Amino acid sequence: MAERISGSSTEESPEPQPSTSRRRYKATNMAFEEIVEMVSILRREDYDGKKGPYTRPNMRKDKVMSSVVTALEAKFGTKRSK
Repeated sequence: MAERISGSSTEESPEPQPSTSRRRYKATNMAFEEIVEMVSILRREDYDGKKGPYTRPNMRKDKVMSSVVTALEAKFGTKRSK
C-alpha cells in the first residue's frame, strides 16, 4: 500500500516545462537625444497624421506611443520597453 501512495505522488508532479514566453527587453535609461526626439514627435500638432484639433490629445498620445517607440528604434537602433 505504501508503494501505491508513493507511486501516485510521483505521477502527479510532472517535470516543469521550460517557459516558451517571448524574451522581454530590459528597460534601460534613454539617451538625451532619444528623449529630445520623442518629445519633439509628441509636441507636433499633427503627430499621428489625423490633422486635428484634438479634443482629448492625451488619449490620442497614448494610442500612438507604440509608433513613437518604433520610430525611436528605427532612428537610434535600440529596443525599448514601454
